[in-house]
Amino acid sequence: MDITVTYQRGPTDPGAGPVKIGWLLGKTDAPVIYEPPRRVHSREARREHAKSASRCPAVVGLESRYFEVLCPFDLNIGFTRDKDGKPVLRNLSGEKSAVRGSTLGKRLTLVNEGEWRYPDRPIIQLKLPYYFITDEPVYMTQLEAYMYYRKTPLPGTIFGGRFPINLWPRPLMWAFEWHDTAKPITIRRGEPLFYVQFEADGPDRTVQMVEAEMTDELQTYMDHIGGAVNYVNQTFSLFEAAERVRPERLLKVKEK
Repeated sequence: MDITVTYQRGPTDPGAGPVKIGWLLGKTDAPVIYEPPRRVHSREARREHAKSASRCPAVVGLESRYFEVLCPFDLNIGFTRDKDGKPVLRNLSGEKSAVRGSTLGKRLTLVNEGEWRYPDRPIIQLKLPYYFITDEPVYMTQLEAYMYYRKTPLPGTIFGGRFPINLWPRPLMWAFEWHDTAKPITIRRGEPLFYVQFEADGPDRTVQMVEAEMTDELQTYMDHIGGAVNYVNQTFSLFEAAERVRPERLLKVKEK
């Protein structure tokens, strides 16, 4: 027996219409280099023909549910070990690098070797100042930018993740598991680092992305939960406690 599920909402339903997601930058010394998250779509694809794949509703519907976060600066990183066998990163661009080594070192780190999932696959993390926040129950999933073609594939895979942004606003990072350390990690500024996807209370809810303001209430709440990862392994167990102290409204659209 076929069962069709439909979602019907009235105009006064708080879940009617698009779900509003706010994005903002935390503290950073160069906010101008971080582009707003942008909706994924085939920017250079041909659309003249009525039957073009780029006009297919299924394709358009899929792309519209992803937002891409772009790389803020050029990366050209190699892996090696020092004379004591300690793993280290190398900036392969050397003096031609647009990023000072000391600055890059503050943003890009090599995870402690004892925390790698596999002994031969280093994990690196690029710290980013992006936050996403909403006042509705919404889960965000971070995943590989799999619709972006790279002439030279990356020598590994990214770490994805999924968590509720209404309860756990946290700065994002790009985490990468390096499978082939003989090959460098090369990403240009403006190329997508990853996609984010948002799940609200039904498959018909679209997303309205807005720039949010860092209010005192939001900053206080983020400070309240921010250091938990340093003390607790399973931070998901803290969602209930976080919900008890969460203000009713955290999202305030930034005035232009």
